[in-house]
Amino acid sequence: MNRLIATAAILMASPAFAASGPFFSLRNSNFVVLIAFLVFVGILVWKKVPALLGRALDDRAQAIRNTLDEARLLREEAKTLLASYEAKQKEVQAQSLRIIATAKEEAMAAAAQAKQDLQSSIGRRLATAEEQIESVVKAAELAVRNQAITVSIAVAGEVLARQMTADGAKASIDAAIDQVAARLH
Repeated sequence: MNRLIATAAILMASPAFAASGPFFSLRNSNFVVLIAFLVFVGILVWKKVPALLGRALDDRAQAIRNTLDEARLLREEAKTLLASYEAKQKEVQAQSLRIIATAKEEAMAAAAQAKQDLQSSIGRRLATAEEQIESVVKAAELAVRNQAITVSIAVAGEVLARQMTADGAKASIDAAIDQVAARLH
């Protein structure tokens, strides 16, 4: 139906139906317009305007092809660059995981070493403390022994002084002198 209407509109709009009188007369405006149009088209052909238009369209098509080729190249470069960055990102991520794992291992080793050093330091301090205690005990025993000897000698001296008479003292001195003489010779 639409085709029928379009065909009828084209036939009715033709110049033959619009003008009055014979068609091939200069008084017919349609004929004059047709001649002017044909002269215009002839001038365009004579000045090689269709070739210029064709060349301009070819140049435009070539420019579009060049732009599309450049766009393809840029897209391929972008894909390559993206793949490169993704690979670098994976590498950096793997490296960061390795660094974290190494840091954890080093921290664990440092903690174990610190624990071992602390235990050894505590052991040394305990040994030093025990040595100091032993030294203090020995010094105290020696002081007690010396004090006991001093007290014993003083008590023995008092006892001997009370029990000793002049004759006993003289005999004791003579015996001590004889004993020293025997040891010296």
